[in-house]
Amino acid sequence: MNNISLNSKFNLGFFPTPLHSLKNLSKKYSEYNLFIKRDDNTGLASGGNKTRKLEYLIQEALNNGCDTIITAGAQQSNHCRQTVAACAVAGLDCHLLLGGYEPEKYDGNLLLSHLLGAKIHFTGENRKGEDIESLKSELELSGKKCFVVPYGGSNFIGALGFVNAVKELKDQLAEQNLIMDYIFFASSSGGTQAGLTIGLELFDLKTKLIPINIDKEMSTISTEEIVLDLIDKGKEMFELKKNYQFKDVALVRDYDKAGYGVITENEKSTIKELARTEGILLDPVYTARAFFGMLDYLNLKKIKPNSNILFWHTGGLPANFYYADKLKGITN
Repeated sequence: MNNISLNSKFNLGFFPTPLHSLKNLSKKYSEYNLFIKRDDNTGLASGGNKTRKLEYLIQEALNNGCDTIITAGAQQSNHCRQTVAACAVAGLDCHLLLGGYEPEKYDGNLLLSHLLGAKIHFTGENRKGEDIESLKSELELSGKKCFVVPYGGSNFIGALGFVNAVKELKDQLAEQNLIMDYIFFASSSGGTQAGLTIGLELFDLKTKLIPINIDKEMSTISTEEIVLDLIDKGKEMFELKKNYQFKDVALVRDYDKAGYGVITENEKSTIKELARTEGILLDPVYTARAFFGMLDYLNLKKIKPNSNILFWHTGGLPANFYYADKLKGITN
């Protein structure tokens, strides 16, 4: 890892993303000061947090002389949509392995991935890259040099995007003369959480992370174990001192019972509340679930009064169009 650094990246996004107060919502939850970090405004094919990871992953692919990127996800994957957009910028071919079967109608992220030039392979029950190695072998036989971007972009190289994001946040907090007590965010594949955790220690920010779990465990390896493994690599690279344990990276699993991509009244009410108080749109799969979790913490008084609380908006806007039939039931 000696040849990897926070400066070794392929510029893809518009940074820093805005950090601002949720003034109207803070009046409603008057015991707290609420803020938002707008990674929905990163600028790459409608934005999202994966842009930060892809800056490092695309650079690594180019460093290795690769001409083709392979990654995987659900059909409405924000990660896949941003990956193919990054490939368009970098001049790379992009193959997406997407769970399920080809629909008659393309919409949401699937439509955008198609428009951005992805070569799409539908993989049935396999939505987390189980078929990547067979596709990679096939492409290499045809002369391609492939680089595999893991599910969610969540390996150590990708996590560097959020180590760097903490430096960005620290600079913004200093400019606005703010201290942030808590950061809420959606956690699924682990890279964002690992990068934030490493970054907080590296840049000495005394902020508590509250990761809201989005997806039920799909394997024998927990998200916490994935996060700890990535943090261990960060400890080696950045010579960090703290010994992290499971309790230090535990996800909040109180809001994932419905399952991945199942839209409940919780998500609907939360999308409505933020849209109609602050003019900000969440997505129904990740950020609405995480934002609901944050508001539930406030309603249950799980956070000490007068705290400064940051919600890290990780994007996902296009998914609203895929779930339009469910969301149009939101009442006035």
